Amino acid sequence: MPTIGWFEILIIVAVAIVVLGPKDFPVMLKKVGSWIGAAKKHISNIQNEVSNIDIEDNHIEKKEDKKDES
Repeated sequence: MPTIGWFEILIIVAVAIVVLGPKDFPVMLKKVGSWIGAAKKHISNIQNEVSNIDIEDNHIEKKEDKKDES
């Protein structure tokens, strides 16, 4: 998987400033930042739900194992 270095980021920022203009660039950064924040929240929620499902499954399996031993 390719990685993006500082030089590539600098080129992307320079092109974005030229294309968007210096006035609209900070507005676009805020929008992109909010999109990234929302995506991180959704991913975190999904990870938590999957983790909770795994914990519940393990808890149910332990109860079943205890019933089988009795």
